[in-house]
Amino acid sequence: MSEPALAAAGLRVALGGAEVLHGITLSLPAGRWTAIVGPNGAGKTTLLKALAHLLPCRGEAWIAGRAAGDWTPRERGRLLAWLGQSEGGAQDLMAQDVVMLGRLPHQSWLGPSSGQDRSAVEDAMRETQCWEWRGRTLGSLSGGERQRVLLARALAVQAPLLVMDEPLANLDPPHQADWLRIVRRHVQRGGTAVSVLHEITMALHADDMVLMDAGRVVHQGACADPGTHRALERVFDGRIGVHSLAGQWLALPNEFSAA
Repeated sequence: MSEPALAAAGLRVALGGAEVLHGITLSLPAGRWTAIVGPNGAGKTTLLKALAHLLPCRGEAWIAGRAAGDWTPRERGRLLAWLGQSEGGAQDLMAQDVVMLGRLPHQSWLGPSSGQDRSAVEDAMRETQCWEWRGRTLGSLSGGERQRVLLARALAVQAPLLVMDEPLANLDPPHQADWLRIVRRHVQRGGTAVSVLHEITMALHADDMVLMDAGRVVHQGACADPGTHRALERVFDGRIGVHSLAGQWLALPNEFSAA
């Protein structure tokens, strides 16, 4: 059995003097897509950052079976690609140069980009359909266009572990569907995806779901499991219901589903 992609035991994080995560213990399997869902302020982003070793924390955390702190930054950068929430960047950088930043863990200090780097960048930009504006500055792009460039930067790393915080921000429904296909291809190729999502119907397309509330994990299970659906309804105080339509799970407001 392979090591979990990400795992934690007794994980605690304090921000501004207040504890945000309260002793979380969990294990996220490799080779699957896990969606992290919960109400606003549940601690989803904090958990994701702590698991990726981007925040100081107490307790233990592992990446691919090894203590998170034992990986060097370069090793971790090759293993784990991060797409953060509302990320900015140098607005005067060309889109292609932004995506090339994803290749830094593969390059020597101040070394030039290689043919492999350039190929990885082009492949990632074509996959996210942003190659055509590779010569435009990041600041000249719309919010949705910028988000596709940042996703391409994460894909260009070619890391087995893709970790994303609210990756659908600013994307219209067709490009959300494109994102879903990209994540599914990543997993089919043997990769692992972990994403925080507010779009619950999209999250139900994942393999597994972690439900959070008030800084704790309240449920972890398969997205197709009725127990996960009931837990999802409870964590949102019964304001949504999970329903099946044409073989897909949908999260609908209860007043709509009862009409």
